[in-house]
Amino acid sequence: MKCGGGTAVMCGDIDHPMATPMSTSNASFCALVSTSEAEARHILDALAESFDSTHVVVAASEERDGRWTVSLHFSEAPNETAVRALIGLAAGAEAANALVFETVETTDWVQASLAGLTPVEAGRFMVHGAHDRGRVRPNRVGIEIEAALAFGTGHHGTTRGCLIALDRLAKRRPNGKASKARVLDLGTGSGVLAIAAARSLRRPVLASDNDARAVRAARANARLNRAAALVEVIRAAGFTARPFRARAPFDLIFANILLGPLKLMATPMAHRLGANGCVVLSGLLAAQANAALAAYRVHGLVLEHRIHLDGWVTLVLRRRLLRGRHRRAVAARRHGQ
Repeated sequence: MKCGGGTAVMCGDIDHPMATPMSTSNASFCALVSTSEAEARHILDALAESFDSTHVVVAASEERDGRWTVSLHFSEAPNETAVRALIGLAAGAEAANALVFETVETTDWVQASLAGLTPVEAGRFMVHGAHDRGRVRPNRVGIEIEAALAFGTGHHGTTRGCLIALDRLAKRRPNGKASKARVLDLGTGSGVLAIAAARSLRRPVLASDNDARAVRAARANARLNRAAALVEVIRAAGFTARPFRARAPFDLIFANILLGPLKLMATPMAHRLGANGCVVLSGLLAAQANAALAAYRVHGLVLEHRIHLDGWVTLVLRRRLLRGRHRRAVAARRHGQ
């Protein structure tokens, strides 16, 4: 692990009693640990809740093997014991003990991390950082993501799977005409899927996330990609928010989350899905796909295709138009009869 490497996807500035403000000196210090995505979120959540100012830079980056590296960057040597204690509270003793401290030369950590963000192509979409803006070919839909703001740069197999699914769905439009789809992106993260849907379908998209930082990031990215007029981002969990009820039924729903929440959302998602509507589910390991599929089949959704990428699976499901006894059978299963 090297400080400033990898694909930066989330960062924040925090005040810390163990370090002084960032200086312009060439030498700097960092602490980093390899962990899971969930623990990376816990660490950044804990740091965001504990500190308010701008003295220590914290970044999280996704590595090629699916692990995450969380790094804290200091302008002066930190108190290693205190830093380990802080990480231990957020992610447990194993993460605290695995923390590695380094002295390095680069001081602009956000820019150094962003420089490692390589463009990703998924169907017609190309997700890129500002430094690769000029590499977007005319036949591609370029989506520029400020990777330092939130999870979701398109590199992960789950996000790429959703983009490939969207590309296939968008190509079904007759003669390239704009659709009338009502689109929802649950757990939007950086907003990349909402932006891609808005630009390819030319339709308004409702995007939601339960993380305030992700909401801010998605809004910023929508503005950056000139999609703010079509993408509305709200902070909400599940389907309880009023905008969900007001906009339903949806014709296309993206839910790139995790197996547990996806199973819990199966019933309300089915209720908010329109006739012949489509659901794109991701955040699933290959071994979890059938469990997710079973939860949605109960509600009359059928599998159109699976997309396998890097050990992850994206499921594209569509509401089957039912009649007579088939419709009654589905209704009975919904009510546990």
